[in-house]
Amino acid sequence: MSKVTVVGAGNVGATVANVLAHKDIVKEVVLLDLKGDFARGKALDSFQQAAIDYYSTRLKGTEDYADTAGSDIVVITAGVPRKPGMSRDDLISTNAKIVSMVTKSIMQHSENPIIIVVSNPLDVMTYAAHKASGLPSSRVFGMAGILDTARYRAFLAMALDVSPKDIQAVLMGGHGDTMVPLPRYTTIAGIPVTEMIDEDALNAIVNRTKKGGGELVKLMGTSAWYAPGAAAAQMVEAIVKDENRIFPCCVRLEGQYGIDDLFLGVPVKLNKDGIGEVIELKLDKDEMALLNTSADHVRKVIDVFNDMNV
Repeated sequence: MSKVTVVGAGNVGATVANVLAHKDIVKEVVLLDLKGDFARGKALDSFQQAAIDYYSTRLKGTEDYADTAGSDIVVITAGVPRKPGMSRDDLISTNAKIVSMVTKSIMQHSENPIIIVVSNPLDVMTYAAHKASGLPSSRVFGMAGILDTARYRAFLAMALDVSPKDIQAVLMGGHGDTMVPLPRYTTIAGIPVTEMIDEDALNAIVNRTKKGGGELVKLMGTSAWYAPGAAAAQMVEAIVKDENRIFPCCVRLEGQYGIDDLFLGVPVKLNKDGIGEVIELKLDKDEMALLNTSADHVRKVIDVFNDMNV
């Protein structure tokens, strides 16, 4: 794989492109935005960094979808960012139209790309991209779980004064307040997290993780970009290198976990074909109830999208 397109040259998109360039694993990254000069400036700035940080990946900024032709992977970050007091669901009307238009434009120039959606509200935007693309569901999925687990691991690292490198965790469900952290699957260097922290402190971290995006919006007045951008770039890397890495991603469930025809965050195996396998964990009764609650919330948002006839 040699070409990756990132749609949207804002904070998240530019970070995806820059982090990906630093990985030095693809020949070209195209950064596309309606503001062509803005995208060209971000791409040029990023490539001027190459001589300093030693990478060869070329970056090109553009507003022309023709420049995306032959893309192996497309990362969609386009959309209106969340503002203070605005829920992810408030974004649906505007961003659904943007994501659908972007996907159709991409498909005019690339035959069989893998599409990674980052735009919010994530679960329904992934559904919108899948619907607009006509691609198999294994090739259209969303970035959420990697970011959510990164936040969860960061909070645990701060609370326990350990390296985040040693923390492994799984979160499931929708991207937002109904996400489902799974302490039973959380370890620090192989040690169950419940042996390292008391229940009240862990519950506080779980609740902070659920509202992790909102916390940053309150602090900065806009959505986060460093961690989301790096998370999307990590997914691209796993695909390009055909690594079969196990990540939580927003994917279309087809009966797994008793849920059908719904995009939801679950652990998957990620490789050169996109979603190589959906991993079905043996959830207990309480965990399954939380996942079903999250699924119900996502389905309601998707019903709103379907009523829009985008």
